[in-house]
Amino acid sequence: MLSFIALALLAYALPIECQNLLKHKVNIIILAGQSNMAGRGGVANETSTGIGTWDGVVPPQCQPNPSIFRLSADLAWVKGREPIHADIDARKTDGVGPGMSFANAVLTKDPNFGVVGLVPCAVGGTTISQWQKGEFLYEQLVKRAEMAQQSGGVYRAMLWYQGEADTVNEEDVELYKGRLKTFFDNLRSDLHAPLLPIFQVILASGEGPYIEEVREAQLNIGLPNVKCVDAKGLPLEPDGLHLTTQAQVRLGEMLADAYLRFKPRSLQSNNVPTPCSNFVPFFIITAQFLWIILT
Repeated sequence: MLSFIALALLAYALPIECQNLLKHKVNIIILAGQSNMAGRGGVANETSTGIGTWDGVVPPQCQPNPSIFRLSADLAWVKGREPIHADIDARKTDGVGPGMSFANAVLTKDPNFGVVGLVPCAVGGTTISQWQKGEFLYEQLVKRAEMAQQSGGVYRAMLWYQGEADTVNEEDVELYKGRLKTFFDNLRSDLHAPLLPIFQVILASGEGPYIEEVREAQLNIGLPNVKCVDAKGLPLEPDGLHLTTQAQVRLGEMLADAYLRFKPRSLQSNNVPTPCSNFVPFFIITAQFLWIILT
C-alpha cells in the first residue's frame, strides 16, 4: 500500500512529458565518482577569475534522445541532456561527461533496450573515503538510486570513475583498494543488488604522483562483475587532469561496448579473487579501429 502511494505521489510530481516513464521498465544506470564522471569536457578556466566556463558544444553522440532520462537533484525524471550533472555537481562548472554518449551508444547498438534512466551522483574533487557508508555522498547515492527503482526502474549498472584525488599522498594510496572494495560491497548490499554490474574507469590522470599505484589497485579489485575500461591515452584538457569533450564521447562508447558484452558471473564462481575482468585498454581499441580503416 505504501509503495502504491509513493508511486502515485511520484507520478503527480513528475513533469507531464516524463509521466509515461511509469508505464515502462526504466533501465537504471548510476553515474558516480568525481569530476571526470560529472564531466568537464569543454570546460576552460578563465585565467583572470579562475572560474570555469563551458563552451556549450554538445557533440552528436551526446544529443538528447526521447528514450534517455535523468534523475534531477529534486528526484524527478527529466529529459537527459548535457551537462548531465549540472544540478548535482552544482558547485563546479560541468560540461560533457560520458553518460549521454554511453546511453546513446547503447540505444544505437540495441534498439530494443528500452528507456534509459541515468542517475547522476558524481561530485568533483572527492576522495574514496568520502564515498564510504555513512558519508553524505554515499547516502545520497543510495537515496537517489532507490528513488529511481521505486519509480519502476531496474538496476542495470553503475559507471564509476574516481581516484584522481587519491593520488596525492601515500597513505591514501595504500588504503585505496580496501576502501574501494568496501564501497562496492556496501553499495551492493544496501541496494539489495549483490551482483550489480560495476563498470570502473581506470585512471587517465591524477592530482598527485601516485597515479600508477591507484591504477594498479583499481585493476586488481578482485570482485565479481566489476569490469574495467582504461581511460589512459584519451586526450586531456590543457589542465592535464580532465578529459576533453571528444575523449568523453569515446569513453562513453567504450563503456557501452563493455556493458553490451557483459556476461554476469555468480557469487559462487568468485571463490578465488581475480583481477578486474574484461579489461578494455584504449590503445588496443584505437589500434583495432585504425586496422579496420586501413584494410
